[in-house]
Amino acid sequence: MAFAIVNGLLAKATAHAHMPQAAQTLHVIDPNPQAATRFGPQIPCTAEWPTGLQAEQVVLAVKPQMMQAVLTQYKTQLQGTLLISIAAGVRVEQLQNWSGQPQAPVARVMPNTPALVGQGMTGIYFTPHCTSTQRQSVQTMFEACGQTMLLEEEQQINALTAISGSGPGYVFFLMEALQNAAQSLGFAPAQAHKLVTQTFLGAATLACQSPEPLSTLRENVTSKGGTTFAGLEVLRKAGVEKALHQAAQQALARAIECKNKVLIKRMRNQEGRSVWVSLIICTLPFAEISKTAVPSLKLTR
Repeated sequence: MAFAIVNGLLAKATAHAHMPQAAQTLHVIDPNPQAATRFGPQIPCTAEWPTGLQAEQVVLAVKPQMMQAVLTQYKTQLQGTLLISIAAGVRVEQLQNWSGQPQAPVARVMPNTPALVGQGMTGIYFTPHCTSTQRQSVQTMFEACGQTMLLEEEQQINALTAISGSGPGYVFFLMEALQNAAQSLGFAPAQAHKLVTQTFLGAATLACQSPEPLSTLRENVTSKGGTTFAGLEVLRKAGVEKALHQAAQQALARAIECKNKVLIKRMRNQEGRSVWVSLIICTLPFAEISKTAVPSLKLTR
C-alpha cells in the first residue's frame, strides 16, 4: 500500500509538471533491502530514519502488530508531526500513547486494494487536533489513489472496513464464480476472464456515471421473463442478498474484535529481520504542492 500511495502522488504531480517538487518532499523508510529498488531513484528510501530529517507528516504503512514497536523506536522524530495510519484495528488513542503524544494530530485512514491502480476508496477520520491544512493534505494524498470519504467518528472505520475494505474480496469472489460458470458454458479460461472482468468494469463504470439508483439500473437490464430475470430469480432463491448482508455483519464483528485485541506478534522475514513495511515521510504537506499545481482541485468527493 505504501507503494500505491507514493505512486499515486507522483502520478498526480507528474500530470501537472510538479513531479520534482513532489519527489523532494517524500522520503520512505523501509527495512526491506529491496524497497529502494521498488520505489525508484526519484524517492529516497532508507532502512532507518536519516539524521536531521524533519517531518511534517508521516504515513504509517505499518503492520498492526508492529505499530507499537515502530512508534516507540521513532518517538523522538515523530514529535509534532501529523500521524497518518493505515493500520486496521489500531486506535487513535494507541497511536498517540505509543508515540508519546497524547494530543497528537492523527488521521486514521482505511484504503482498499484498488488503490494500487488508482481506483481506491479511502475512508478518513481526523482527530480534532488536525488543522485545516493537515486535513487538506491528507485528502489530497489519498485522492491521488482514488476517492475519499470523511468519517465523523472513529468507530465508523470498522463499518467502512466491512464494506469498501473487504468489498473487493466479495467482488473477486463473485467474479471468480461467474468466470467458472462461463467456463462451464464452454468458454476458454482466457475468454471467460475477459467476459467477466469487462462486464464488472462496465457495470461499475455505468453505476458511477449514471444518476439512476442501482435498483433502476438493474431493472433496466431485466426484462420480465427474460434471461436476466431467470438468472436473478435463482440468485434470490439462493439467498445471495442475505448472504452479502451477513458477510458485511461478520466482517464488522471481526473488525471490532481485532480492535479490542492487543497485537504483539512480530513478523519476520526469512533472514530473521523484523518486517513492518514502510513509513512515508513528507517534509512538506503534499497539499502545498498540489494546490499550486491544481488550483481547482476538489478535495471532497
